[in-house]
Amino acid sequence: MAGIKEIRNKIKSVQNTRKITKAMEMVAASKMRKAQDRMRAGRPYATKVREIAANLMQAHPDYRHPYMMERDIRSVGVVVVTTDKGLCGGLNTNIMRLVLARYKEFQEKGLDVQFTALGSKGASTLGRIDAKIVSQEVQLGDQPNLDRLIGAIKVQLDDFVDGKIDAVYLASNRFVNTMRQEPIFVRLLPLPSGLTDPFQTEGEDAAANGNGTAPSQYGWDYIYEPDAKAVIDDLLLRYVEGLVYQAVAENMASEQSARMVAMKAASDNAKKVIDDLQLVYNKTRQAAITKEISEIVGGAAAV
Repeated sequence: MAGIKEIRNKIKSVQNTRKITKAMEMVAASKMRKAQDRMRAGRPYATKVREIAANLMQAHPDYRHPYMMERDIRSVGVVVVTTDKGLCGGLNTNIMRLVLARYKEFQEKGLDVQFTALGSKGASTLGRIDAKIVSQEVQLGDQPNLDRLIGAIKVQLDDFVDGKIDAVYLASNRFVNTMRQEPIFVRLLPLPSGLTDPFQTEGEDAAANGNGTAPSQYGWDYIYEPDAKAVIDDLLLRYVEGLVYQAVAENMASEQSARMVAMKAASDNAKKVIDDLQLVYNKTRQAAITKEISEIVGGAAAV
């Protein structure tokens, strides 16, 4: 009967695990809706500031911001957005695989690379490979806080303006739908030509030229108040901040969706394991009963 007791304990253990995964699935489902609402609420602002920045790049003001100037690339900065917690499927694995692949490419070209980690998982992975982390922000919570994000990314922005790095890239997860999240790696600075929307998904309304950019067939001539420098400085800073904020919001929506799907799969697998163990338990118990009956009948026949 020792085997039966072990199986019974195993069933109870798996049942307890299933209760936990089921509860986590329900919590993730609740948080997912709020995270998706925040993500979608931020998209109009990010889209509009991107369109204005794209139009600005086609204008020819007397003042050109450093963010708009191409350079010979000798060193780069990468802002990596990951989650603070695990149990969300391959979400962090996929984005870090992409980041490490690009990191290897940069090293092969002889470029110096420095990182800003937004999220504990990215920070721990970069720390294990002894990557150069110049700033980080962890424990972001369930809602992105722009004030905390600005402090982390300002290190990269200041280094770019000072000429210490020649390009800044952003790595994050793009929310496509509840079942699908895609890792992306886009250039943040200097502003790429066209300024396509990295978070636009198939089926969403694109701009007039069909690829998420502002129409490019027209020139732009703005009147700046109070002056071009004040307007452009503020606008491009808002563009960078808006893109990073949207990346974090998209990543949080992706995290909750991936966790809900992962916990549902874990709950379903636990149920299958319980059913299999229950079958083994019944067979073992029946075999033990049959053996006892055979021993009793054999003993009675011997008497």
